[in-house]
Amino acid sequence: MVGEAQHSDSESGPLDGLTVVDASQVLVGPFCTMQLGDLGADVIKIERPGAGDQTRGWHPPEFGEDEGAVSAYYASVNRNKRSITLDLKSDEGREILRSLVADADVFVENFRVGTLDDWGLGYEDLREVNDDLVYCSLSGYGEWGPYADRPAYDLVMQAEAGLMSITGEEGRPPVRVGVAIADIGAGMYATQAILAALLERAYGGSEKESRDDSGGQKIDVSLFDGQVAWLSYMASFYFASGEAPGRMGSRHPTIVPYRAFPTADGHVVVAAASEKLWANLCEALDRPDLLADERFEVNADRVDHRETLESILEAEFEDRTTDEVVDLLDAHDVPARAVNDVADVFDHPQTAARGMTASVDHPSAGPIEMAASPMHFSGSSTSVRRHPPELGEHTAEVLAELGYAADEIRRFEETDVV
Repeated sequence: MVGEAQHSDSESGPLDGLTVVDASQVLVGPFCTMQLGDLGADVIKIERPGAGDQTRGWHPPEFGEDEGAVSAYYASVNRNKRSITLDLKSDEGREILRSLVADADVFVENFRVGTLDDWGLGYEDLREVNDDLVYCSLSGYGEWGPYADRPAYDLVMQAEAGLMSITGEEGRPPVRVGVAIADIGAGMYATQAILAALLERAYGGSEKESRDDSGGQKIDVSLFDGQVAWLSYMASFYFASGEAPGRMGSRHPTIVPYRAFPTADGHVVVAAASEKLWANLCEALDRPDLLADERFEVNADRVDHRETLESILEAEFEDRTTDEVVDLLDAHDVPARAVNDVADVFDHPQTAARGMTASVDHPSAGPIEMAASPMHFSGSSTSVRRHPPELGEHTAEVLAELGYAADEIRRFEETDVV
């Protein structure tokens, strides 16, 4: 049922016993809660009756066929969850959610800012039924500021928060990073923040008593903030120089040579990021003249004469195959690798050795393969225990756990509450 490096269902993850109520959809929230599920938490996914998460309809590609097909996008971020349908616009649906949250540890949502407050499901409302609740809200721009009410999409965030201005080739149009990293980045920050809040709840903190008497708290994470934070050293370059960095393709602003070079049959990246590696590269290419050239003596000189040096290196690599370049530079301890496509990655020996492919059986779609969790522990484990759930697959099960009788559950179904 699981990938070769995944662990059996009998092994507990570090978050075993934690309950997460996930009222999010699409990517940022589901990516966050999938990580918590991989770590052992019981994640209960709340979905709209009859429709569910938007990404259920985002296909092709898909696993399986016809009515049993599962969107590949949906499957990528929804393993290790139980799905229940719940109409949060109804009074009874909201009451069921309050019952669910009463015994939960974490609540995650990415509704438009203010929506859950209007429904009586905001942080102040839910803390009345569980003052130990860690309540995490995810949005495009955060809960305050002039853009707080605006909707957001990954493409917009990559543009507005500056990442697209430094992604792509100089002199050519800006491009987005190939995966939705504004969502994924914010999802990672949300996971960190949730775990930090849980640690503070468990162990206390110097400001805890002065803040309030509860063990829970509200977390506000936005896609925009996450992308601004991810500018990292590019932000520092701007603050230090007063100049906005531009697009450099695979080049590095302060290291040369450090980029992708064309070969006879593809591309190879070369990262000579120290003086020792530069000397190794010159030796590998049998070019002692480059090592002796004062224009390239130290890295700062190589940055100043970037165009000249890169043209020389392009001529060295263009008539060799990628494998020839990699083998040659490997033999001289110079970091160099082919630019792999996704198929290459999942046929890579390191991917196999690290157990980075997982598989889980789905009741209608059959086996679903996916990238596994990158978190490895010495004393506990991550696992793929559950398939990405079918819409409402666990509604009756979860409601029964909350104490609802079978006739009540049937009534909820007949009145479209669930």
